[in-house]
Amino acid sequence: MQSNRLVIKARAKINLALDVLYKREDGYHEVAMVMQAIDLSDQVILRQQSSGITVSTSLPGLDCGPSNLAFRAAALIGERFRVQRGVRIELDKNIPVAAGLAGGSTDAAAVLSGLNQLWELGLGMTQLEEMAAMLGADVPFCLHGGTMLASGRGDKLTRLPALTHTWIVLAKPSAEVSTAWVYSNYRPETVMDHPDISGMISCLQEQDLTGVAGKIGNVLESVTIPAYPEIAALKECMLKHGAMATLMSGSGPTVFALVPERRQAELLAATLARRFDAQIIITKIADSVEEEDGTKIVAD
Repeated sequence: MQSNRLVIKARAKINLALDVLYKREDGYHEVAMVMQAIDLSDQVILRQQSSGITVSTSLPGLDCGPSNLAFRAAALIGERFRVQRGVRIELDKNIPVAAGLAGGSTDAAAVLSGLNQLWELGLGMTQLEEMAAMLGADVPFCLHGGTMLASGRGDKLTRLPALTHTWIVLAKPSAEVSTAWVYSNYRPETVMDHPDISGMISCLQEQDLTGVAGKIGNVLESVTIPAYPEIAALKECMLKHGAMATLMSGSGPTVFALVPERRQAELLAATLARRFDAQIIITKIADSVEEEDGTKIVAD
């Protein structure tokens, strides 16, 4: 029997490595990234309705109209396949917005995959990926999750060995950073160090967490850190208080720390909460440890 309601966990991501190779003729940047899903997630609830698209959210001030990425995902799949029914989309937001964690992208991916099921469209992953790429560079990855090498605009994906048994401490400063602004201000000549992505892949294959920690890097820090010095201060504090490695995720401003044990993650998070006006969240690599030891918001 056809369901009238679907609940989906839409996971956030971090970038273990992000390199910008060159600017393409189509105006986008060619990138190489190692992307990793984490257990921090939004809950996306889809309900059948007779017509139209309605979006509501738990986050005050978040636009729920046609510019919302979840709304756009529903409109795209509905128009492309001439669906006569409508949908109500409820976004229970836990992922910070404008944070470099793919909060909007993962909601859009959840809508695409969820409506494929709810509307019984029978679409394959290739068709879903094509629509995902039309919505944004991170949306194709969010359809899959796990650990992946992303190239092209971020839409060409290769599965990598999972990074396991790793805790993550996230720190999101109050600033909201525009991805478009970061890329438009990126100057390759100012970047001296690029992440060793091939070396990181080798470390992932060997399940060498210390090696992975030594290979992380994000060239977009060259743009965002000078404009938002708190990012550098967060990284310095994380390294001083037990992080194996720390990096800005995506275009920022969220900073994450890799931590091998939960107790260390809790101590680090408590230190950050005392010293910074930032959202502090403890989470983990998705599906790497027992589900009951999941995400914890330390400071909001």
